[in-house]
Parts: sequence; C-alpha cells; structure tokens
Amino acid sequence: MTFAFPAAKDDLIYLTEGGFETELLYLHGIDLPCFAAFAILSDPAKRAVFRGIYERVCEVAAAEGTGLLLGWVGYRASPDWGAKLGLSPEGLHEATLAGIAFLEELRRAYGDQVPDFRINEGLGPRGDAYGTGGAITETEAEDYHATQIGTVRGKVDLVWAATQNNIPEVIGMARAAQALRVPFAVSWSLNSAGRLNSGPSLEEAVTRVDAAVPGGVAWHAVNCSHPAEFAPALSPGPWLDRLRCIRPNAAAMDKIALCKLGHLEDGDPDELGVQMGQVAQRFPQMDIWGGCCGTDHRHLARIVQNVKAVRAARRAGA
Repeated sequence: MTFAFPAAKDDLIYLTEGGFETELLYLHGIDLPCFAAFAILSDPAKRAVFRGIYERVCEVAAAEGTGLLLGWVGYRASPDWGAKLGLSPEGLHEATLAGIAFLEELRRAYGDQVPDFRINEGLGPRGDAYGTGGAITETEAEDYHATQIGTVRGKVDLVWAATQNNIPEVIGMARAAQALRVPFAVSWSLNSAGRLNSGPSLEEAVTRVDAAVPGGVAWHAVNCSHPAEFAPALSPGPWLDRLRCIRPNAAAMDKIALCKLGHLEDGDPDELGVQMGQVAQRFPQMDIWGGCCGTDHRHLARIVQNVKAVRAARRAGA
C-alpha cells in the first residue's frame, strides 16, 4: 500500500456509509454499548442486520456508479473505550481486525460492481465526542491513537478521524498516522453556532492542524452536523480547498437531543439531497459524500443523485 489516498477525479465520486449507529439503535433495536458497532460483530443475528445496512449502501453505489469508501466500524476501537467494553489489549486487537474483515467481506461481494472500493478505519476521540474532546495533549494523543492505527496499518486504505472537537488531539492523531505511514483524514463536528465545541472555528481547526503537521492530513471533512450548522462555518478562503467531504445529520436538531429521542429522526431525505446538491454546486472539489445521524441508504441515494446532477451540469457548461 502506498502512503497516499487517491486524488479527486472529475468522473468519480465516493459514497460512504450513513448513520448506521442510529439505524441499529432506533430502527432495529440493537443496543450498542459505548456506541461501539464493532462490539456486535460476534453475534450472528446482529451481524446479519449490520451487514444488511451496509449492503443497501453498496447497492446504491452500484446503481449510481459511484466508488465506495466504507469503514467507521472501529470508531470506538481505541484503548480506553476497549477497556470500558471489557476487552483486554489482545481482545481489542482481535476485535479491531474483525471489523476490517467484515468490511473486506463486503469488498469481495461488491468490489466488481463499483469503479473503486476503499476501506478506512474510523478513529473516534478519546473523550466525549459531543463535548470538547477532553484534556489531552498532542503528545498524549499521538501515543494513544498509535495503538489503533498500528493495528490496522497495511490493512486499510485510510484512517479517518470522526466527530472531532479537539485540535491538539487531531494533531497527535495526524502525527501518529504520519509516523506509521498511513494516510489520514479528519472530520470535524460543529455545534449550532457553527464552531467546534472546544471553541475554535472550522477554519482555525483546518489551518492549525495543517500548519502543525505539514502533509499529514489527506483532507478535512465535516460530520455529524446538519446543513443549518455547517453552512455558516464555510467562510470564504483558500482553506476551503482542503474540505473534501461533508457527512450531514438528517435533522437540524441538537446532537445530544437526537441521541435521547428514543426513536429514529430521519428528517426529509429529498430535502437533504437538495441541500447537499447545493453544497456540491458551491464546492466542486468535494468528491466524498455520505451521512451521519439519522441517515440511511435513502438519504445517500438522494444525495448522490443531486451531486451527480450538479457535476453533470458543470461538465456540460450549464
């Protein structure tokens, strides 16, 4: 594996998964201890439900002719969260690899139906994703996340940090990935004020991390934020060229409130598709599309269809 992720191409977009955690929890009634999806893979019945969610995403990609970039199964597969799940270091290692094997099964099944199929390992924050990320230094973060990154090294195309709010932690992650020569990307999460919960703007987060770890971040992204939250954060400037992906929530609701509803809040797939098409119109460099809380294959299909229409119109000079 080369130490790089493919550059964007005019004729190819990638589709990621949607909000499979909320789908598992509220549509299928499957408990996720510590929000850890990889923890259910050892249960055949739950694994089958989980695979069905991914299969529907793969089928959208096959129907729409997009690539696939899948892999946030290991979002909680880091040492502190593994310990909370009762896993020894050895047990966490094996569980992490089981998550990669799950995704490899999907690549074998669907790889010949899409133009490109890539696998990533998801990196969650050490602390609370819906808080400030906790008190962690760059050095502590580099040491901490090197465990998970080292486990998947050579087995994935990318490690992708998600729902990040803490700039020092992301700097540490990027340095760990760079030292291990694993491509790295990061998705930031924004609050209703369009900022990280730790305070900085999205622009500050992108520019500070890029300055601290030159060449260490393949691209930046946003996840777990509705267009009402992320749109105000997209202030003009060259830093916007570093954004390659947005994975929106289905509904414009506070994230913690969404998690406490007790049912799936899936918003309006058609409306979300139109909104993300507008994002594609504004930011032609974005080629990776997916969803987060409340989204499923229906939202992903509408997003892809709208994005494809925008890109086709641009190529035609309309």
